[in-house]
Amino acid sequence: MSLLPLDRRAQETPDEPALADDLGGLTWSGLADQVARAAVRLLEFAPGPDDRIAVLGDNAIPTLVTHLAGLRAGVGTVAISRHLTSRELIDQIIDAGATGIIAGPVGAGAALDAARELGLPLVTHGTPAAGHAFDWDLWLAAAPDDRALPAERPARPPLVYTSGTTGRARGTEVRWVGTPVADSAAYLAAMSARPGFPSGPHLVCGPLQHNAPLTSLRHLAAGEPVVVLGRYDAETFLSRVQRWRVTSTVMVPTHFQRLLALPDDVRSRYDVSSLRQVSHTGSACPPEVKRAMIDWFGPVLTESYGASEAGTVARISSAEWLAHPGSVGRVRPPFEVLVTDDDGGQLPPGETGLLAFRAPDDQGVRYHADPDKTRAAYLSPGVFTLGDIGYVDAEGYIFITDRAADVVVSGGVNLYPAESEAVLRQHPSVAELAVIGVPDPDFGEALRALVVPTGEKPPPAEELDRFCRARLAPYKCPKSYEIVPELLRNAMGKLDKRAMRRPYWSSERTIAG
Repeated sequence: MSLLPLDRRAQETPDEPALADDLGGLTWSGLADQVARAAVRLLEFAPGPDDRIAVLGDNAIPTLVTHLAGLRAGVGTVAISRHLTSRELIDQIIDAGATGIIAGPVGAGAALDAARELGLPLVTHGTPAAGHAFDWDLWLAAAPDDRALPAERPARPPLVYTSGTTGRARGTEVRWVGTPVADSAAYLAAMSARPGFPSGPHLVCGPLQHNAPLTSLRHLAAGEPVVVLGRYDAETFLSRVQRWRVTSTVMVPTHFQRLLALPDDVRSRYDVSSLRQVSHTGSACPPEVKRAMIDWFGPVLTESYGASEAGTVARISSAEWLAHPGSVGRVRPPFEVLVTDDDGGQLPPGETGLLAFRAPDDQGVRYHADPDKTRAAYLSPGVFTLGDIGYVDAEGYIFITDRAADVVVSGGVNLYPAESEAVLRQHPSVAELAVIGVPDPDFGEALRALVVPTGEKPPPAEELDRFCRARLAPYKCPKSYEIVPELLRNAMGKLDKRAMRRPYWSSERTIAG
């Protein structure tokens, strides 16, 4: 088999920069060495064909090295939020079948608790190794001299967790290779052949537990350099673009809004002319924000619409968007778009209904170890929905107007209100509540809890917030609380969240964008 681009770079340009983060960097030869060492060591933690390694998504070199090593060794990796509580982390590890953990400084405490309770090996980076945890550098150094990997290990794409359209977060494999492959080597070769970004340095500015930032692995495997931003800061982002002559990145509208909020003299200080593709996803971008970014960066913005469990189903370039403002683009093969009414009938162009997509059997929605949730995503055999309401115009451009699913998209992250509702209902001073999405100037939307108290003295918001944060990751908890006498219901007596959201929004559209 011919050399992969990454290996070729290690031989031909060994001393050129390959991967950098806030603390340092690796050359191509250094990256190849770390990936080879980590691949062998991961097999010690995950010898079985169904074993996986939990990787808490710190934006740091070891996170990408671990995922790349897993792809090389045929060891499935699981991208997990570093902000989860110990109990949430344990639940996801058990669900994924993980037999080892790699964690950075943010999630090290929860990871140590999980490792102790489940009896799993733990490797930590960027923080002193505590308890029975291994130090990342020492763990790599202890790799055997013979780093040969077993032949023909099955392909094991990374698993990411998503709330999907309903229910608690479930795992789903990334969709980086469109057709079935024979083994891990073939998967890595196919992934390398379609990096998805133009040649040149790619900048990661989103959390590496999410599918979109993780696509930087494809770029790295293709022999192209990657720069990782530890924590997003607008001016730091611009300085990295200028310093590295960055050609591509993946962003969400919140990133854009923070860039546009910079003073003019700061914005003009940095050269962004190297950018050739700025992909944005995760949530709808306000038209005035997108137009301002195109005016600044040029027509390099490309919007992708889809989901982790389905991949990208539609895409639109800057030029197309300027001609069709507000659209998320045309459907991408092999998907077909449908708009359905309440009875499942297909609607003609221009009429609003539930957006659905037809896909081949091997490219539809599927969730790890959850056939019931997988079936629930389908309206009929081969036709699934991502839970959005909208229409398709006569030219095939898709427009989203609302959501059917009870999901709030905040800063590009899907939040499922039922998670915080289930926790807050346990508070003794809460008779009933509903968590909804309300406008947020920075994140587009934020969670707001409407609480009906049990007695005359309502619980303080600070108390409810502490109660929620003790049981859920902070980003899943409401950003604000409001005491109300009752919750709005429809004629059938069911909670009417759209009616609850309406007073907070300035138009009939009760979602951001």
